[in-house]
Amino acid sequence: METRFLIDPGGLRDLADALTDRYDPTVGEDALHRLSDFLTVRVPGRRDDRGKTVPELVGERRYRDAVQQLWPQLIAYTYDEPAPAEGFEHADRPAGPFEPLSRRRVLPRYFSDRGELLGILRGLIDTMFGGAAADAGKPTWCEKTPFNLLCMEFLWELVPEAIIVHIKRHPVSVLASHLAQPWAPPTVDGALAYLKPVYHRWLTWKNTVDLTGRRYIEVKAEDLAADWPGQRRALFERLDVDDFATPSTFRSHKLTNRNDQFDDETREFIEEALGKVIPAMGYE
Repeated sequence: METRFLIDPGGLRDLADALTDRYDPTVGEDALHRLSDFLTVRVPGRRDDRGKTVPELVGERRYRDAVQQLWPQLIAYTYDEPAPAEGFEHADRPAGPFEPLSRRRVLPRYFSDRGELLGILRGLIDTMFGGAAADAGKPTWCEKTPFNLLCMEFLWELVPEAIIVHIKRHPVSVLASHLAQPWAPPTVDGALAYLKPVYHRWLTWKNTVDLTGRRYIEVKAEDLAADWPGQRRALFERLDVDDFATPSTFRSHKLTNRNDQFDDETREFIEEALGKVIPAMGYE
């Protein structure tokens, strides 16, 4: 599922920068607050389309223990700071019997060696995901947050042995799909405003790096759907995992159902707006 806490704002990527290159006590404490909220409130409270949460999928006890064991490795010191008076605005007249007299402050560790911090964070996900995979008798695991694609260098820092699989789809079909999502803009203009910067950022980065020999695989969803058993075998071979009949499959009708969503005039407008994005993504 999309666990999101690896690369989303407030997740591990932000923390890695906040406790290394961007370190100061305030930046670090803020990053720890946001990560704490992410791991203890947002992740356990978010269910996927199967109704499952991340703790339920990896094991709730394992998840809680992994998170609790993380904090001592990231915190240098804690102390209580007197809370400013509220209510009457006089130090000798608290607002009421429930007014806190202090608040807990955290001094984060500074990691001059970024690799040391990444090792700690890698231990967190090895415990969660690796442990769940081992319980299921599997040699590996997969995490599918969509914007992982824009954070490949960090993911390779975090998990050097990771293989990143980019399953792409025709950009016009991607836009059509976004129009059906409650979290995306509901109009063509809005969806274009959402997607164009994402495509441009990806293509700009991709044009500046050499992915030859990197642990990166790019494949079209349309090709997978045209011959899932054959394409699956080829993909799994590149991933160095044994082939098997997966419960989930790529199906042509699931990908072609968007082909007639737009009339000719609208489709022409979308293709013109996307410009060079379509051929750059490998489509005509």
